[in-house]
Amino acid sequence: MRRDELAVLNFLHQSATWLGRKLAVSDDAGLDETDGGYMDHQHLELLVTREMPFGKHRGRLIADLPGNYLNWFARKGFPPGEIGRLLALMHELDHNGLSALLDPLRKR
Repeated sequence: MRRDELAVLNFLHQSATWLGRKLAVSDDAGLDETDGGYMDHQHLELLVTREMPFGKHRGRLIADLPGNYLNWFARKGFPPGEIGRLLALMHELDHNGLSALLDPLRKR
């Protein structure tokens, strides 16, 4: 792996840890003890590989979901489990204008 790729992955890991701690404060994030109370870089990788399993955007990558759909979940409540955690993380990234952080992971 090249030096610049390692730097990007390190930054993404730090960002995921920071966002995860921010999300851990919220009950809507659906975090539990098995997650260690925070999200890591693996969750970011899942955003660009995991497809939405239900709803009008079924089959679309979570990273590609429109902001208004993520905002709807934020208002109504994220589903339980892993999908809810991923949607909450993607909402935070989108809401804070950080979706471009996922671009290096898409190129892998």
